[in-house]
Amino acid sequence: MTDQPASQAAAAPRGRRSLARVVGAAVAAASIGVAAYGSVTSAAAGGDPTTSITIVAPAAAGGGWDGVARAMQQAQRGNAIVNSVQVVNMPGAGGTIALGNVARLDGQMDTLLVGGTGLLAAEIQYGSATTHDDITPLAVTVEEYDVIVVPADSPYETLDDLVTAWAESPGAVPWTGGGSFDQLVVTDLAVSAGIDPTDTNYIPSDGGGEAIQALLNGTAAAAAGGYPDNIDQIEAGRLRALALVAAEPVEGIDIPTAVEQGHEVTLTNWRMVAAPGGLDAEQTAQLEQIVLETLATPEWAQAMERYHWTERIITGDELGAFLVDERERIQALYEELGR
Repeated sequence: MTDQPASQAAAAPRGRRSLARVVGAAVAAASIGVAAYGSVTSAAAGGDPTTSITIVAPAAAGGGWDGVARAMQQAQRGNAIVNSVQVVNMPGAGGTIALGNVARLDGQMDTLLVGGTGLLAAEIQYGSATTHDDITPLAVTVEEYDVIVVPADSPYETLDDLVTAWAESPGAVPWTGGGSFDQLVVTDLAVSAGIDPTDTNYIPSDGGGEAIQALLNGTAAAAAGGYPDNIDQIEAGRLRALALVAAEPVEGIDIPTAVEQGHEVTLTNWRMVAAPGGLDAEQTAQLEQIVLETLATPEWAQAMERYHWTERIITGDELGAFLVDERERIQALYEELGR
């Protein structure tokens, strides 16, 4: 579920390096989206969003963004909020391919883009020419929490045990995670603990399932990963949960937060819905209302329970300020990584 937070100030960055080495990758990846872009533009020919909407998930089917898109599709269809709803998966460059293609639909009302923490991070990571300033953010809808886990037979019984060993020899405690968001969580924890993130031995995994396998086979000693990805292994006794990455305790999740254990680590994987740019206030308000009606349906409530999402609705001016804060925080974490 991790795709790629209640904001608090990040620690002052130590080092900076050019993004040039990843910009090239983004430029090369941009050509991938041409065919997918055509499918969106053809679907977005109309103007009445209650007649037809295309929801773009900027990743392959099965991930967190896809889950949001399909839950919205089911809710809108089931409650006649929109007559015809299709989901288009448009993976590439951490979601920035989809971001660029949706931004090109300037002034059109019948395409929505699912995004969130991971898309904002990818925009920074890949030096994307298209940014969130080129689209119309409508609402943050939910957030998902990471959990810090170790194998059940790990010598680390608490978060303090883990952090103490990590601080003593950063390279000797290999970490993993299911995506770039998880690495940002590890970076945030390192900064909180006074550990240079660039000294950490971080082993990237292709999704939460691969990260769990790295823990179980001994390749990694600890991981940050989405709570929904890890809950089954925690309940089965194969993994030990040391901390929930949330600003405050969450009802129904019996895991102490990192904050409760003295670490101000609160980066959450929030999910947002946006529209193309070039919309006036009336158009934006109409689309925002469609999103809010969707979030009030029984189908959406069922999806929240199924995916272990926590409701967090942010709209309007508050959303604009939130995105500015998040961009600054994520940028600071990448600078801590030397990127």
